[in-house]
Amino acid sequence: FQQISNTIPFEFSLSQNYPNPFNPTTNFEFSIPLSRGVSEGRGVYVNLTIYDVMGREIETLQNGEMKPGIYKAEWNASSYPSGVYFYRLNVRQAGSATASYVETKKMILIK
Repeated sequence: FQQISNTIPFEFSLSQNYPNPFNPTTNFEFSIPLSRGVSEGRGVYVNLTIYDVMGREIETLQNGEMKPGIYKAEWNASSYPSGVYFYRLNVRQAGSATASYVETKKMILIK
């Protein structure tokens, strides 16, 4: 993961991957704001996962604490067949069992 901006966004967001369709790599951008009740030095628990069209988890790109900011991630799908895939960003505050933000988007791998 690469933090592409130190600017603290006002809300969570997950952008459409680019390029889309792609072969074999694609990029994701997402924003993590400063959460209410969380001090500025602490982050939130972030999970970014790739799923196949059947809903099976095939790869986890991020699974841990991240500080507020705007991030970019790359996925290399060279070992996967052409098809439709989904990526999901799931964010929750540390110590919480429920997600404060969840979004899923579709992407297409063409070889």
